[in-house]
Amino acid sequence: MSKGRIRVKLKSYDSRVVDQSATKIVDTAIRTGAKVSGPVPMPTKRERITVLRGPHIDARSREHFDVRTHVRIIDIDNPTLSTMDQLSHLTLPAGVGIEIKA
Repeated sequence: MSKGRIRVKLKSYDSRVVDQSATKIVDTAIRTGAKVSGPVPMPTKRERITVLRGPHIDARSREHFDVRTHVRIIDIDNPTLSTMDQLSHLTLPAGVGIEIKA
């Protein structure tokens, strides 16, 4: 077994998709014999966009849209070669950004 840690960071606009992906990663890591910490939910980043509804008569009327980014962090301690191989071949749903740092 190699000593070290892998940090997996998942980002998505849909919280359900991020949670499903996190459970897949955790199950894969546990099945290969690695120790897992997480998934840890990070604070949701909320970006608000304001748009004018009508520029002529109701110039003060505005519409607000917000985009929420959900983030989960998973730490995998003492990963094996099998763990790395399984994580690299794992298929995740569309719309999930994954960042792996060793």
